[in-house]
Amino acid sequence: MKIRKQNIFNTAWACIKFIMWWILVFICAFVLLFVPTGNHSVKFLRFFMRGFAFMTGVKFRIHGKLTTKRPLLCVCNHISVFEFASMPIAFGASFFGKKEISQWPLVGWIAKKFGVIFIDRRPSHAAEALNAIKTEMEKTDHPMFIFPEGTTTNGAYVKQFKSSLFDIVEKTGITVQPVVIHYRLRDGTKINEEDMANHFAYFCNDKMDQGPLCCRERSAFGQIFHIMVLGGFLVEVDVLPVPDLSGMDRKQMAETLHNIVSKEYMKNK
Repeated sequence: MKIRKQNIFNTAWACIKFIMWWILVFICAFVLLFVPTGNHSVKFLRFFMRGFAFMTGVKFRIHGKLTTKRPLLCVCNHISVFEFASMPIAFGASFFGKKEISQWPLVGWIAKKFGVIFIDRRPSHAAEALNAIKTEMEKTDHPMFIFPEGTTTNGAYVKQFKSSLFDIVEKTGITVQPVVIHYRLRDGTKINEEDMANHFAYFCNDKMDQGPLCCRERSAFGQIFHIMVLGGFLVEVDVLPVPDLSGMDRKQMAETLHNIVSKEYMKNK
């Protein structure tokens, strides 16, 4: 299966779907006025994201199950904005996200209602981020996802995990489970690095010969529209066993979990 070429017909259809998606956003925003933040709003998040996946043409294939232990912090690699739909749909989860998203009009407010905790990833705000994680983990019974890379990539590799995010695990012993995602074409065909970066990842790859750190970041809404034009893709999710992190400090945890996730990602990408 090949990537669908852009033409006037699929572009026009993508425009219609993009408008329909924003209508769904406004409808959900109205409903959320009456839904209390918590378990009910997280369940509604799953419903909302299924509508989003349907309109973008994104499908899911899940391998494995999360542990039943709670509280549960799941760590996952991060390729694009579509992870924010993948985890609620696959596991009924909410997640921690970058503080910048909270400033987006309407979307930021909806995300807060859906139980998303926004973290300021600047080192000077590490203590604040730590308290946010601790507070949320103590009151929730659904899995919480975090993307320890701190940013997206061009899909060619997994960035090193930020160790500051594992301080709470070191101090409280919260269960941590790694999850790995791969993007495929809708028929399950693997996507090569160039197509991944130029079409599916959140970073484009115009300067691929200069290395992955030279890539330019896309607009989130531009990426969503582009995927609508392409007709969607498949998100393959692999749930890995819970590792033994006992006795490790946060830096060792970050390195261990990164090695687990990166090895699995590179093996099957």
